[in-house]
Amino acid sequence: MIEYGTYLLKGKKFTVEVDKNIEYQNKFIEKVKELNKGKSLTYSIITMGCQLNENDSEKICGMIEKMGYSRTDESKQADLAVMNTCCVRENAEDKLFGKLGELKKVKEEKGTIIAIGGCMMQEKHIQEKLRKSYPYFDIIFGTHTLHKFPEDLYNALKDKKRIEDVIDIDGEIYEGIPIKRDDNLKASVTIMYGCNNFCSYCIVPYVRGRERSRKPQNIIEEVKCLAAQGYKEITLLGQNVNSYNGGENYKFADLLRDVNKIDGIERIRFVSPHPKDFTDDVIKAIKECDKVCKIIHLPLQAGSTQVLKAMNRKYTKEQYLELAQRIKKEIPEIVFSTDIIVGFPGETEQDFEDTLDVVRKMNYEQVYMFIYSRRIGTPGDMMENQIPEEIKHIRFDRLKALVESQTNENGEKYVGTKQKVLVEGTSKNNEQMLTGRTETNKVVNFKGDSELVGKLVDVKILRNALWYLQGEIEAVQYLSTI
Repeated sequence: MIEYGTYLLKGKKFTVEVDKNIEYQNKFIEKVKELNKGKSLTYSIITMGCQLNENDSEKICGMIEKMGYSRTDESKQADLAVMNTCCVRENAEDKLFGKLGELKKVKEEKGTIIAIGGCMMQEKHIQEKLRKSYPYFDIIFGTHTLHKFPEDLYNALKDKKRIEDVIDIDGEIYEGIPIKRDDNLKASVTIMYGCNNFCSYCIVPYVRGRERSRKPQNIIEEVKCLAAQGYKEITLLGQNVNSYNGGENYKFADLLRDVNKIDGIERIRFVSPHPKDFTDDVIKAIKECDKVCKIIHLPLQAGSTQVLKAMNRKYTKEQYLELAQRIKKEIPEIVFSTDIIVGFPGETEQDFEDTLDVVRKMNYEQVYMFIYSRRIGTPGDMMENQIPEEIKHIRFDRLKALVESQTNENGEKYVGTKQKVLVEGTSKNNEQMLTGRTETNKVVNFKGDSELVGKLVDVKILRNALWYLQGEIEAVQYLSTI
């Protein structure tokens, strides 16, 4: 099933594994190009959900652009409109169906091909709703058939009929799918797919299947290629990166060390680990690998042991805090970010106070907060003790107020310090300013020449603005770079 291809980038040879299934799809890429010959066609893509979905969208874009389409941000102008869906929260469904409603008239007037993929397409009740209420879609494809998009598109164009390509299996790993990244400095690299944890609030194991890890050599060669193309920062992705298994006792800590050795890469991040699987060898690797950022995303979800048990998280409040303390002891400069769900079924006022207690003790650098959203097919959806929406929102606002106060206090600690910042480009809100991020993922805005983009520079922090920092680059360093 597997063949190897050799590629030359900046004078260096890299051997990248290419699956024969992808070679087969390349034939359909050429067939679509032939069907559309002489036409100037555009596509749009909307991505919902996590970084794994964003990485999937980069692959979808890579395949589409090889078929001769160019990207537009306006789906109403596109000849091909793609939606890559997420099913973690209810508002993603609202967004999908709202967008489909907008596209109905566009399709009638322009003949736009509508393709819907991603996690939501693995849910049978969503498929049924699409057939019943939005029958004008052209293609639906699931998480396990993303690689077949060229074939699906060709058949939809050629036969003028609806294609439904969703399979209910754990899926396989396909190497060599084309990928088109928007960012030319930072790249996400998926190291594994699926999840075995079955948290009671989460639909992911049901729609992405069981855990499958990519071979270490394929990950390493992909990162080498990215380094040769000028990428500086890599984020290793997985539903539970701690569970990465490269075979022959090759674990996540080994992968961190090997990626750390790759010339050209300046920073390494990873998401998401699971607290129950955070082993000492990974802690040691983070400590000893100079490129691995000293910020760990350590999902809490809830601070109450009772709620954690109901969530099937397999750790207690005390075990979580002990792990964080153990990491802090080994790596004193470490900071943490986290995910928290408010209003899980059965959450009492005391349970919520336990969550606030953990937040106070951890003093997170960043907190991603979510109101619990029922997901059909999960144990959480079937629990009887659902929390009223009003109480959820009151608790969410209380958590938000605490987090914002900590964020402000933490921001003040940066003032007067010198931070190494990876310069990403001009600020979205002020074209006269450059913007970048610290190792701890803090946004920093400062004045400087565009030639600094892509470089790691020392910036003195002058002011804390809650969600970003303002700084200045040293004149001596600035002059030496231009």
